[in-house]
Amino acid sequence: MATVELIEYAKASSEVRRVYDDIMTSRNIDWINNFWKALAVQPELLKRTWDGVKKVMAPGAIDGLTKELIYVAVSVTNGCKYCINSHTAAARNKGMSDEMLSEWMAVVGMANQTNALA
Repeated sequence: MATVELIEYAKASSEVRRVYDDIMTSRNIDWINNFWKALAVQPELLKRTWDGVKKVMAPGAIDGLTKELIYVAVSVTNGCKYCINSHTAAARNKGMSDEMLSEWMAVVGMANQTNALA
């Protein structure tokens, strides 16, 4: 159960709908996940967060799959199950195999272990 109201597209303000439309267009999807619906309670926060994600995750010197894998690693470290699932799915869509995920998680686990020991 969500701790805040999830703003569905049909009930969203025009400002929120513009952000939702940009998310769906940019990601080539036809739905908005609950993360964005929860942020839409504060339209300025929704827009600011989406603008930041869109900019950081845009094509650049680091390829999209690597960016998603970094997101998975940080999400694992922070214990965010929602983000782990979301970015694992995004990484799979960008070509991550089961073997890559397994090896990636081993590296994340080892880094967290040795960081804690240090």
